[in-house]
Amino acid sequence: MRHWQRFKTFKLRGEWVELLFMAAAAAHGYHILKPWGDSFAYDVGIEQRGSLLRVQVKSSAVRSGAGYMCEFRPCHHNKKDYSLGGVDLFVGYVIPENVWYLIPAAVLLGPKRKGGLTLCPVTGGRDDCKYEHYREAWGLLSKTSRELARSGKRR
Repeated sequence: MRHWQRFKTFKLRGEWVELLFMAAAAAHGYHILKPWGDSFAYDVGIEQRGSLLRVQVKSSAVRSGAGYMCEFRPCHHNKKDYSLGGVDLFVGYVIPENVWYLIPAAVLLGPKRKGGLTLCPVTGGRDDCKYEHYREAWGLLSKTSRELARSGKRR
Protein backbone atom coordinates (compact mmCIF):
# COMPACT_ATOMS: atom_id res chain seq x y z
CA MET A 1 0.00 0.00 0.00
CA ARG A 2 1.34 3.42 -0.98
CA HIS A 3 1.63 6.08 1.70
CA TRP A 4 -1.24 8.26 0.35
CA GLN A 5 -3.54 5.24 0.20
CA ARG A 6 -3.40 4.91 3.98
CA PHE A 7 -5.75 7.86 4.46
CA LYS A 8 -9.23 6.62 5.28
CA THR A 9 -11.01 9.54 3.55
CA PHE A 10 -10.32 12.00 0.73
CA LYS A 11 -10.70 14.81 3.29
CA LEU A 12 -7.80 13.43 5.33
CA ARG A 13 -5.71 13.01 2.19
CA GLY A 14 -6.61 16.57 1.14
CA GLU A 15 -5.48 17.95 4.50
CA TRP A 16 -2.17 16.10 4.11
CA VAL A 17 -1.70 17.56 0.60
CA GLU A 18 -2.43 21.05 1.96
CA LEU A 19 0.34 20.55 4.53
CA LEU A 20 2.72 19.40 1.79
CA PHE A 21 1.85 22.49 -0.28
CA MET A 22 2.37 24.85 2.66
CA ALA A 23 5.77 23.29 3.39
CA ALA A 24 6.80 23.50 -0.29
CA ALA A 25 5.63 27.12 -0.61
CA ALA A 26 7.47 28.05 2.59
CA ALA A 27 10.60 26.34 1.25
CA HIS A 28 10.28 28.61 -1.82
CA GLY A 29 10.29 31.63 0.52
CA TYR A 30 6.58 32.49 0.65
CA HIS A 31 4.64 33.56 3.75
CA ILE A 32 1.85 31.10 4.45
CA LEU A 33 -1.51 31.77 6.09
CA LYS A 34 -4.03 29.06 6.96
CA PRO A 35 -7.65 30.14 7.41
CA TRP A 36 -9.46 28.80 10.43
CA GLY A 37 -12.11 26.20 9.57
CA ASP A 38 -13.62 25.26 6.22
CA SER A 39 -15.70 28.40 5.62
CA PHE A 40 -13.63 29.91 2.81
CA ALA A 41 -13.37 28.93 -0.85
CA TYR A 42 -9.59 28.76 -0.50
CA ASP A 43 -7.39 26.44 1.54
CA VAL A 44 -4.23 28.52 1.96
CA GLY A 45 -3.34 32.19 1.83
CA ILE A 46 -0.04 33.55 0.57
CA GLU A 47 0.80 36.96 2.03
CA GLN A 48 3.06 39.24 0.06
CA ARG A 49 3.62 42.97 0.06
CA GLY A 50 0.51 43.44 2.20
CA SER A 51 -1.86 41.56 -0.11
CA LEU A 52 -3.38 38.10 0.01
CA LEU A 53 -3.32 35.45 -2.69
CA ARG A 54 -6.08 32.85 -2.16
CA VAL A 55 -5.02 29.30 -3.08
CA GLN A 56 -7.23 26.21 -3.49
CA VAL A 57 -5.28 22.94 -3.27
CA LYS A 58 -6.35 19.79 -5.13
CA SER A 59 -4.66 16.45 -5.77
CA SER A 60 -4.84 13.35 -7.92
CA ALA A 61 -3.51 9.83 -7.97
CA VAL A 62 -5.80 8.71 -10.80
CA ARG A 63 -3.97 7.86 -14.01
CA SER A 64 -5.99 8.68 -17.13
CA GLY A 65 -4.50 8.19 -20.58
CA ALA A 66 -1.50 10.47 -21.02
CA GLY A 67 -1.59 11.82 -17.49
CA TYR A 68 -3.53 12.18 -14.26
CA MET A 69 -7.06 13.54 -14.01
CA CYS A 70 -7.33 16.30 -11.43
CA GLU A 71 -10.76 17.70 -10.50
CA PHE A 72 -11.03 21.42 -9.80
CA ARG A 73 -14.58 21.41 -8.47
CA PRO A 74 -15.70 21.68 -4.86
CA CYS A 75 -16.33 18.36 -3.14
CA HIS A 76 -19.76 16.89 -3.80
CA HIS A 77 -21.36 17.96 -0.52
CA ASN A 78 -20.35 21.59 -1.08
CA LYS A 79 -22.93 22.91 -3.53
CA LYS A 80 -21.33 26.33 -4.12
CA ASP A 81 -18.88 26.43 -7.03
CA TYR A 82 -15.58 28.31 -6.96
CA SER A 83 -15.48 31.86 -8.30
CA LEU A 84 -12.83 34.40 -9.22
CA GLY A 85 -14.02 36.39 -6.21
CA GLY A 86 -12.99 33.59 -3.86
CA VAL A 87 -9.93 31.90 -5.42
CA ASP A 88 -6.91 33.39 -7.20
CA LEU A 89 -4.84 30.27 -7.86
CA PHE A 90 -5.45 26.54 -8.03
CA VAL A 91 -2.78 24.04 -7.15
CA GLY A 92 -2.92 20.50 -8.47
CA TYR A 93 -0.62 17.94 -6.89
CA VAL A 94 0.03 14.68 -8.75
CA ILE A 95 0.75 12.46 -5.78
CA PRO A 96 2.47 9.44 -7.41
CA GLU A 97 4.85 11.71 -9.35
CA ASN A 98 5.41 14.29 -6.56
CA VAL A 99 4.72 17.13 -9.03
CA TRP A 100 2.92 20.44 -8.45
CA TYR A 101 0.91 22.49 -10.96
CA LEU A 102 0.11 26.10 -10.07
CA ILE A 103 -2.67 27.40 -12.33
CA PRO A 104 -4.33 30.85 -12.24
CA ALA A 105 -7.99 30.56 -11.30
CA ALA A 106 -8.92 32.60 -14.40
CA VAL A 107 -7.69 29.69 -16.55
CA LEU A 108 -10.19 27.33 -14.93
CA LEU A 109 -13.01 29.70 -14.01
CA GLY A 110 -13.02 31.84 -17.15
CA PRO A 111 -15.73 31.87 -19.84
CA LYS A 112 -15.21 28.16 -20.54
CA ARG A 113 -15.31 26.67 -17.03
CA LYS A 114 -13.01 23.67 -16.67
CA GLY A 115 -13.97 21.27 -13.90
CA GLY A 116 -11.00 19.00 -14.39
CA LEU A 117 -7.71 18.83 -16.27
CA THR A 118 -5.38 16.08 -17.36
CA LEU A 119 -1.98 16.87 -15.90
CA CYS A 120 0.89 15.12 -17.67
CA PRO A 121 4.05 15.00 -15.55
CA VAL A 122 5.19 11.74 -17.17
CA THR A 123 4.43 12.58 -20.81
CA GLY A 124 4.87 16.35 -20.52
CA GLY A 125 6.37 16.88 -23.95
CA ARG A 126 3.21 15.81 -25.80
CA ASP A 127 1.17 18.39 -27.71
CA ASP A 128 -2.09 17.40 -25.99
CA CYS A 129 -0.67 18.29 -22.55
CA LYS A 130 -1.54 22.00 -22.59
CA TYR A 131 -0.87 22.79 -18.93
CA GLU A 132 2.78 21.81 -18.65
CA HIS A 133 3.89 25.46 -18.46
CA TYR A 134 2.17 25.53 -15.03
CA ARG A 135 4.23 22.62 -13.73
CA GLU A 136 6.27 23.75 -10.70
CA ALA A 137 5.35 27.39 -11.55
CA TRP A 138 6.17 28.60 -8.04
CA GLY A 139 6.81 32.12 -9.33
CA LEU A 140 3.05 32.57 -9.73
CA LEU A 141 2.82 32.83 -5.94
CA SER A 142 4.61 36.18 -6.19
CA LYS A 143 1.91 37.61 -8.48
CA THR A 144 -1.05 39.67 -7.32
CA SER A 145 -4.60 38.43 -7.83
CA ARG A 146 -5.00 41.07 -10.57
CA GLU A 147 -1.86 39.87 -12.37
CA LEU A 148 -3.06 36.26 -12.19
CA ALA A 149 -6.49 37.24 -13.56
CA ARG A 150 -4.81 38.94 -16.54
CA SER A 151 -2.51 35.97 -17.20
CA GLY A 152 -5.51 33.63 -17.31
CA LYS A 153 -7.26 35.74 -19.94
CA ARG A 154 -4.32 35.51 -22.31
CA ARG A 155 -4.39 31.71 -22.48
